[in-house]
Amino acid sequence: MNRFVAGMVLLWAVALSAFSQSKAVDIMGRIMEGDTNQPAIAASVQLLNLPDSTQSTGMACSPDGYYRLQAKPGKYVLKVSYLGYITQLIPLQVTSQNKRMPDVVLQPDAILLAEAVVTAQAPQVQVVEDTIQFNSSAYRTQQGAVLEDLVEKLPGAEIDDSGNVKINGKDISKVMVNGQEFFGGDVATALKNLPVEMIDKLKTYDKKSDLARITGIDDGEEETVLDLTVKKEMNTGWFGNVDGAIGTEDRYSARGMVNYFRGPTQVSLIGSVNNVNDQGFRGGGGGPRWNRNNGLTAKKWIGLDFFTKTDKIELGGSARYNYTGNDVGSIGSTEDFLTSGNSFSNSNTNARNRSKNFNADFRMEWRPDTLTNIIFRPNISYAKTDNLSLSESGTFNADPYDLVDNPNDYLNLEKLAMEDDPLEEVRVNAINSGTLTDGKDLSANGTLQINRKLSPDGRNITFRGRFSYGDNVNRQYTESQTNYFLLQSYLGGDSILIRNQYINTPTKDFNYRAQLTYSEPIAKATYLQFSYQFQYMYSESDRKTYDLQSYGNDWNIGAALPADYAAHEVDSLGKYAEYRYYNHDASLALRFIREKWQLSSGISLQPQHTVLSYKRGDYMVDTTRNVFNFAPNIDFRYRFSKVSQLRFTYRGRSSQPSMENLLPIVDNSNPQNIRVGNPGLKPSFSHTLRFFYNDYKVEQQRGIFSHASFQATQNSVSNSRVYNESTGGWTTTPKNINGNWNAFAMFGFNTALKNKKFNIGTFTSFNYQNNVGYLTDTQTRVEQKNTTTNLNINERLRGSYRNDWLEVGLNGSFSYTVERDKLTPSNNQEPYNFSYGGFTNITAPWNMSLSTNITNQARRGYRDSSMNRNELIWNAQLSQTFLNGDATISFEMYDILRRQSNITRSLTSSGRSVYEYNGVNSYCMLRFIYRLNIFGGKRVKREEMPGMGGPGGHGQGRGPRRF
Repeated sequence: MNRFVAGMVLLWAVALSAFSQSKAVDIMGRIMEGDTNQPAIAASVQLLNLPDSTQSTGMACSPDGYYRLQAKPGKYVLKVSYLGYITQLIPLQVTSQNKRMPDVVLQPDAILLAEAVVTAQAPQVQVVEDTIQFNSSAYRTQQGAVLEDLVEKLPGAEIDDSGNVKINGKDISKVMVNGQEFFGGDVATALKNLPVEMIDKLKTYDKKSDLARITGIDDGEEETVLDLTVKKEMNTGWFGNVDGAIGTEDRYSARGMVNYFRGPTQVSLIGSVNNVNDQGFRGGGGGPRWNRNNGLTAKKWIGLDFFTKTDKIELGGSARYNYTGNDVGSIGSTEDFLTSGNSFSNSNTNARNRSKNFNADFRMEWRPDTLTNIIFRPNISYAKTDNLSLSESGTFNADPYDLVDNPNDYLNLEKLAMEDDPLEEVRVNAINSGTLTDGKDLSANGTLQINRKLSPDGRNITFRGRFSYGDNVNRQYTESQTNYFLLQSYLGGDSILIRNQYINTPTKDFNYRAQLTYSEPIAKATYLQFSYQFQYMYSESDRKTYDLQSYGNDWNIGAALPADYAAHEVDSLGKYAEYRYYNHDASLALRFIREKWQLSSGISLQPQHTVLSYKRGDYMVDTTRNVFNFAPNIDFRYRFSKVSQLRFTYRGRSSQPSMENLLPIVDNSNPQNIRVGNPGLKPSFSHTLRFFYNDYKVEQQRGIFSHASFQATQNSVSNSRVYNESTGGWTTTPKNINGNWNAFAMFGFNTALKNKKFNIGTFTSFNYQNNVGYLTDTQTRVEQKNTTTNLNINERLRGSYRNDWLEVGLNGSFSYTVERDKLTPSNNQEPYNFSYGGFTNITAPWNMSLSTNITNQARRGYRDSSMNRNELIWNAQLSQTFLNGDATISFEMYDILRRQSNITRSLTSSGRSVYEYNGVNSYCMLRFIYRLNIFGGKRVKREEMPGMGGPGGHGQGRGPRRF
């Protein structure tokens, strides 16, 4: 019997061994650049059979430098090759267990790099799978230029008036430096402070969340990032600069930056002050933009950022303090669409805004062993605001511009009482008000993620927990007088409403959530992924309103509150709301990974339970709501080659209306904007589809990138607005509506011509919006659906010639818009904007450079004739570099012809608006820059650093800022 058992055990062992020998296992690792300590993006990794060296399998590395190959047990050679680096051949014995390879660190090929410097111009754009890479040296910027100036020149890049960045139609949510978050990824901080001369390459790609990166489970938190690679010579020591400028119109700016980059360690200290409407520091370069300056802004900023790592742990974080002072004056006009005669309003506003905030964040990623990964991210912030706003506004039942040239001159109530009113026939109301607001906001949060690999074939389990806390206090003081010209008082005159109020709104909230995810391999390169998350959220808000009208002239804005103000609380204008949310989220996904394609498909099921305690005046309610949301998703990628890829994604999301919108109550705390709840609101569901395709031809330096998206929302929540002809106010009720959708498509093409000195590029985009809203006839009170459509077509062209001392270029853009209003076709218009111009950068042999650009920006087709105008924008700079390239002095001139305006306009399904802001666009500045560069323990002259300085240096910045 014992022999039989022993024989069966031996037979089973032999069978298991044979099965193990025939099963493919994973070989995983990472490829790094030895001189920069950065991932070797798209490095070629091949597994060669022995003894004939035929290829068994292979792939290109991911943007993070990782690779994963599959092979059966045996003897192989791992071949790693990467342009500009020495190829490595590594003998490899594959057993029946998955194998984690140590990082392969590639060393530069000095001979190949030297030949490349002599024979090649840097291509402007390169595409590798889903990563688009721009070479900084292919775009000249002026001395002292910062990242914003370089980004403005990139094909497909857009920066709006608020500093938000889009590249190829996708919003940039974080900025990285050498693959690590810079000041928490804050985009504005990087744009305004990082000097161009330190940047070698810019890469944009979709970065997965910590959870998705570690586990492969798509949690929908993917974000598009801009990753900057620092020049190799700057990764070996200290470098920095000091920059100061004074100018006309009382303009000034100063900035200092010190960096220590050595191997895996990065430390940056930045400080700046300025009043040139920048978040941090002002440089030059870029393309023309409308509406740059909305108000006058002064900024003070200081921050420290660091990152370091060892084989097992990565540490990083930042701390920053920011002060902003903003003085804004605006003149506006609005037209609200109605079915029986539109409503018109005009306003003058002057605002003084002050804010201080402090933020600190930290990140730790620890790998105590090869199977465990721990990530911890805490964050804390504190903000204090102090804002004052004075406004004059008026509403009219006919277009006031038909009676006077400037209706905004007739909005002050004191003047109206003393002068004849030319707008008396069309006037509905006039409002003069002042509002002072101060607030304090403290918030803290932390995230902990622990991942454990349970087997070498992809089985793993992850826990992620998050906690956040917020404490906010907002105090608002208001003085306002509203004259109603169509309502009579009991004395027979115009009805007048005076509001002197103090509103105090403290808010507290906290939430925590715990998530458990599990991944199970069910077949070769096929994984079943499960995730469950529980979240609890608590929010409490207690708004109290006090009527101070009885104090008369004894109280006004800015004065201390009366001692007995608490006795004048108006209970009907207060509000107490306490929310408790209990959310569950269970998701299931199937993921396939193949050599040429990847597919991930899943669905998330989200039951929710909400409890609301609400009190407003005499109305009190405790109510609960139980809902069920679901969110399907698909992500498919097909790789034609390492530089060409097609990607398709679909994501569906359901969302619920807020509990307060569901309550059948009337909120009349603002008589001009009364809100009414709607208990019949339904959940909305949005569909989002996206397509991406890119390709790159290395020899021709020719890049193609395209993107298309479509988004539609079922049962979207829209506001039904009823206009009160007597008061000029609105009563708003949220209602569901169908028909809101938009489509977007873009195509970018960039290529060098035969001798690589000429370059041409084009960027085309198409955007169509279908907006549906409700309009109510002011006479019949019949509600109708109104559809407005907005078609926008944009084209940007750029061509340039460049040699060692000269760069000359032409650029142009055209934007055509078709605006249609179904119920009020008289509002239709077809405006278009176009611009054309040129630029030149000349580098003299004695280290002097001259840069200038001129662009004519034109608007046409607007119903408001004042919008149809030309703006010829001319900027120039003359700079001289001395002290062996360490110092530069420059004279800069902006908007020399004083033609740039500060006008914004918008169109929705309910109306259109135009606003003009104060701002300083035309001024001159004298700037001095001093650079400190110490590499490898010694000071290095600027002309000795590749790509920096001297005729022909590709990194030499030339070209003034273009607006």
